[in-house]
Amino acid sequence: MHAWIPASGHALRHAGIHFDAVRISGIFGEQVAYEIMQFTDFQAGPIVRSRIGMRSMYFLVPPGTASAYRWRAVGAEALVCKGSDFVGVPALHGHTYPLDWRSRPTVDDPFVETKLLFELVTKVVEDAIFAVR
Repeated sequence: MHAWIPASGHALRHAGIHFDAVRISGIFGEQVAYEIMQFTDFQAGPIVRSRIGMRSMYFLVPPGTASAYRWRAVGAEALVCKGSDFVGVPALHGHTYPLDWRSRPTVDDPFVETKLLFELVTKVVEDAIFAVR
């Protein structure tokens, strides 16, 4: 598995080097995680859940792929700046509070598919706008 996953607890890892990350906060992040898990039959790739603050979801995508999309336009934030953006990564087992895996990386799904994530984020935003009307 990935060398950037700590053996125990959790650790900060550089975004833009090991992976790019897309952060989506609150219930919006929960909904996007639900949608991508359903769409991929629970094989979405790595999604880290933070249980403090804004309770964000971090979707870990292949390095160098997130900047191709306009995430802020759909209420998300790409973390891609080498050396200045960090993401907390939990171990696969044991006590990792306040972080945990909403979806774990696997050999077959080492990252979340960036294009699919963007399409689902856009769908969730459009559905929310339609529901308000």
